[in-house]
Amino acid sequence: MHHIPRKRFGQNFLVDSQIVADIVRAVHPGKNDLLVEIGPGLGALTRPLLQSLNHLHVVEIDREIVEGLRREFSKNSLTIYSADALEFDFSVIGKDFRVVGNLPYNISTPILFHLSQFAASIRDMHFMLQREVVARMVAQPSTSDYGRLSVMLQCRFEMERLFIVSPDCFRPAPKVESAVVRMIPRRQPLVEANKANLFAGIVAAAFSQRRKTLRNTLHGHLKPEDYTALEIDSGKRAENLSVAQFIAIADYLSRR
Repeated sequence: MHHIPRKRFGQNFLVDSQIVADIVRAVHPGKNDLLVEIGPGLGALTRPLLQSLNHLHVVEIDREIVEGLRREFSKNSLTIYSADALEFDFSVIGKDFRVVGNLPYNISTPILFHLSQFAASIRDMHFMLQREVVARMVAQPSTSDYGRLSVMLQCRFEMERLFIVSPDCFRPAPKVESAVVRMIPRRQPLVEANKANLFAGIVAAAFSQRRKTLRNTLHGHLKPEDYTALEIDSGKRAENLSVAQFIAIADYLSRR
């Protein structure tokens, strides 16, 4: 399939066969797995995945690519959703489905948050992302990469960076390195559903002014005596708190 990459869709097509093989090996698809690929593009991953699967689902926003996929693959092997992954209702795929994709870097974070809504139905996810984004996803407290993305994803997923991918593995080559990450939804979410909005609001507020202390960023949520009850130093910054401590704040405020 010949296709000119479109900048507005953030298209960087994977062309390195060894990296493709490494991703397929990491996914290790079973023949009857319910797997959906986000952004199949020119089919670099689609073809080898179908060698292991009875059927594959793909979500693709580019209509020209969709037409090319329809010409190449039969409906018996490939179900194509011509849609924006940011707005796609992944519940139509079913239960216990798996996700894989080379995500457009310009919208990778919104897609991850969108998919988080369907975590209860997802077995696992494998994504190619900008290396810096993956570093933030798996970062530990008190490191420069640790932030809102780290906390919001780590409370829902167990995550592991698998390997680095150089720019010359793509066409066109991006200006940054990439990385492949594995995400496995926690079967028991660390944050209860009825506290999810409160938790998200606390995390957002805490990281809203990264260099300021908690007593400044969370002044609308916590009073001095609350920090004492929580055994948290109000002079610390958001980046110094663990996911468990953010959860403790949400639990404390929900009880109060």
